Formats: sequence, structure tokens, C-alpha cells
Amino acid sequence: MKTNLLIIGTIVLALSSCSNNDNETQTQVQNNSEYKLLTTSNTSGKVSYIDFLATTPTVKSFTIASTDADGVYYDSDKDQVILASRTNNKLEMYSALKTAITSSATALNLASSSTSDFNNPRETTISGDKIIVTQDQSAANSNTNKILVYQKFDSGLISFNKSFTVNFKIWGIQMQGTTLYAVADLTGDLVVFENFLSNASGAITPTKRITIAGLVRSHGITYSAADDKMILTDVGVATSDTDGAIIVISNFTSILNATPNGGTIAPTNQLKISGPMSTLGNPVDVAYDDVSEKIYVAERLNAGGKVLTFNSPTSNSDVTPIDTRAEAGVSSVYLVRK
Repeated sequence: MKTNLLIIGTIVLALSSCSNNDNETQTQVQNNSEYKLLTTSNTSGKVSYIDFLATTPTVKSFTIASTDADGVYYDSDKDQVILASRTNNKLEMYSALKTAITSSATALNLASSSTSDFNNPRETTISGDKIIVTQDQSAANSNTNKILVYQKFDSGLISFNKSFTVNFKIWGIQMQGTTLYAVADLTGDLVVFENFLSNASGAITPTKRITIAGLVRSHGITYSAADDKMILTDVGVATSDTDGAIIVISNFTSILNATPNGGTIAPTNQLKISGPMSTLGNPVDVAYDDVSEKIYVAERLNAGGKVLTFNSPTSNSDVTPIDTRAEAGVSSVYLVRK
């Protein structure tokens, strides 16, 4: 017993006097408590899940109420999967993913859904109790591009809050603090809305719109506050399965602040993964893990759909993915890291 107390005391002393490197190690251990990736498909009617910390990481797939889904998000604390249904034009919330995994269930339980206030949804992002979803223009919605806001209640109810119209074709979005970042589809532009949720319903104007030099057609977007890194995907020509790219902008905040409205972020401030070895054709969504510095991509067109994993680039390069798995119609990716 005395020996055990001595060991415990030594551990406590070591922790209380640790260096910055020790702090970084502890943070990484804490971050390693949960490391999961969820994906949706717009052809299979399933949500897929993989736990990278499992002894043998294995992809598990679950049937959902929507054949065509996008914009997946997972709240691990509440064990809720939220996605934008392009089949039903609603936000859908599925409960008890963890139970489904442990019980070897084949389907997820649809716990609630929103009213149908949009048509042709693309991406979602979450800010507190607000769910934000984009509507990309189509003939079915009178060619109207929208950003809609819903409130999520503890009961699971999803209630429409307000909506905004924008004057550009919209795809991916990312909420960071009070700022919404969005990509302007058919262009290489990044759009910024400061104090986004304080806007009243109706038409809204971006705080800033800038061009990412060399980006042909943007779709996916993710921002990592931990290392101030913005990652965008370029689908290039929609019918080509060989011209996609991933663009990484480090020190993003300072670069964005130094770029005036209407300005351009030069190639010298970017790193790009592209080329035939990358198998990037239409990378429609992207997720990033700041601990392992891995990038996860939903590649929609190449071979009918793949989930690709890359190391964060240190130079412009054409590299083979460090991991590739087939997933028919993959449309969105979401990473959980705690």
C-alpha cells in the first residue's frame, strides 16, 4: 500500500511540474478518447461509421429514412446524428447510434425531423443549439440559393428559425464562433459573413468575398481553429474524375485579414494536393483532424465514390492517399475528435 501511495504521489508531482511538451502529450491523450468518422451517401440510403481507436477499426453502415443524404453531423454527447435529407427535404435526427453499434443493428432510429422548408440541401453546420443548412439553387426551388437556420431543443425537436437568401450558388459552409464561412459554387470564391446569426431574415450581403487563386469550383470546406488552417476542395470540371484538388491555407486568419474584400489569396499562401495519383475528381466534402493532421475527403465521382485520407501537405504535391475505401455515392464526411 505504501508503495502504491508513493507511486501515486510521484505521478501527481510529475503532472504538476510538466513541461510544454508534457502538456501537449496530455492533450493528445485526452483527444484520443474519441476519434470517429461518419459519412453519408446520396445513393445508398445509409450512414457509415468508423471508430479509429477500436482494436480493429471497421466500417459499420446503417440504413436511414433517406436514400439521398448530405451534410452529416454527430453530437457524441447526445448520441444524435443530424443530416440534411435530399430525399425528404428535411433535417433528420437519428438517435442512439452507440446502441445501434453495440447491438449490431442494421438501421438507425429516426427520432425527429424538421418541417420541409428547403429543396436541394447541401451542407450543414452547427452553432450551439442552431443547425444551419444550405439550399443550392435548382429548378425545383425556383433557382433560389438559401441559408436556413433551425433551433434544436433538448427534447430533440427541430424547429425552423429563419432563412436568408444569397446572391451566389452555395454549397459548403462552416460556422466558427459568430462567423459563417461559405463557398460560392461554380467559382473559386470564399465568402465570409460576420455576426451571421444576428441577421434578420431576408437577403444578406457578405462581409467579405475573396478568390482563392487557382481554385476552379469549390465545394467542401472545413476550418481548424486549433492550428488556424482552412481546407477547401476543388471539384474542377464536374464530369471529370481526375481534376479534383485539396487546398490548404495555413495561418488562415492573418491571411484572410490581409486580403481585402474582392481580393485574392495567392498560390504562395496555399498548399495543394492534386493529380492522378491522388485520385481526386469530385471531392465534395472534407474533414480534418488537427491531432494526426489527417485530411478526410468524400470523393464522389472517382470509381462511384471513395473516402480518401491524406496527410496534411507540406508542399504542392500529387500523392497517393494513405487510405482509400470504396463508398458508393459518398456525399459528406464528419469527424469526431475528443
